[in-house]
Amino acid sequence: MTAIDLPQSLLPTLPGPHYTDPAIFAREQERIFETGWFCAVRSADLPSPGSFETVQVGRESVLIARGRDGALRAFLNVCRHRGARLCTDEKGSVKRAFQCMYHAWTYGLDGKLVAAPNLTGMPDVDRVEYGLTKVHLREWLGYAWVCLAEDAPSFADTVQADVSERLGGPGEIEAYGIENLSLGRRIEYDVRANWKQIIENFMECYHCATIHPELTEVLPEFADGYAAQYFVGHGAEFGSDVTGFTVDGGDGLQRLPGVGEHQDRRYYAITIRPQVFVNLVPDHVIVHRMFPLAPDRTLVRCDWLYLPAVVDSGADLDRSVELFHRVNQQDFEACERCQQAMGSRAYARGGVLVPSEHHIGEFHEWVRAKAGD
Repeated sequence: MTAIDLPQSLLPTLPGPHYTDPAIFAREQERIFETGWFCAVRSADLPSPGSFETVQVGRESVLIARGRDGALRAFLNVCRHRGARLCTDEKGSVKRAFQCMYHAWTYGLDGKLVAAPNLTGMPDVDRVEYGLTKVHLREWLGYAWVCLAEDAPSFADTVQADVSERLGGPGEIEAYGIENLSLGRRIEYDVRANWKQIIENFMECYHCATIHPELTEVLPEFADGYAAQYFVGHGAEFGSDVTGFTVDGGDGLQRLPGVGEHQDRRYYAITIRPQVFVNLVPDHVIVHRMFPLAPDRTLVRCDWLYLPAVVDSGADLDRSVELFHRVNQQDFEACERCQQAMGSRAYARGGVLVPSEHHIGEFHEWVRAKAGD
């Protein structure tokens, strides 16, 4: 299906095989997730020297650890001796070093090779050269972003540009002080759908009146089908009788002090390609990180972030969390329903995008340009 074949109101989607074909998924892993910046871990989840987490980025396992100097560093999770997986735990803490369970090659928190059986008898082995393979790491918004490419693309021209283009300027997101917020709740969702299904769903609100009754009560304009992301700089306004971004529209929690009057009582949604959603409301921030695992499976980690004083006080977060938790469940069920039909001959050439979804076409063009058709 091409745009030429369609009425002017419609644009074509990606064909069905782009959501099911293992070869296309492998190409996306290699050319999208292994070449750009990937939001891997929340910095505060690694609080002290020796804290570590392993993350799947594309086809690689990446080890992120806090060093004795307090800095975060990232490495490929592979022993340089015979290629064994160095850390098999998803997260944890070590005292001073990582030791391979196979031949006991041992690496410092900075990745340097510090010990190995009979290493003193091999004086020509450079301990830095045979240290762990380093991965680019950049901290922003309280998260560690990694890039597997030998030459990492500009962070400002990719990650930060997505935020600036959505909000209309680079300073708007700084008002929320995300890097200083505390984790109030984290929920993981194992979604049986292709990662692009989830991105596309988040970018549009044509479905909102149908499957999001709680959200459209809080944000009435979403019932009209136009997502906040459709308009540069626009935040969806709370309903006139809504006092907070909660499941019942009642009072929220303590407002973030940097939020401006033009941002108050508004919801902003941002897609940071290829795998992050940021949701901004006056009293908290919600961050989604997606980890594509297979053509039809994506792990989504969703963090609800609040002022430290709110979290430390033990305040009841349930009504605040429940609103977007329901939205997530509703969205992911819809994505899974679509995924079930991606292999149908009825969708072999794809579907269509109505005018309020046309901006998704730009995402499809981006995917094609990055991964190839």
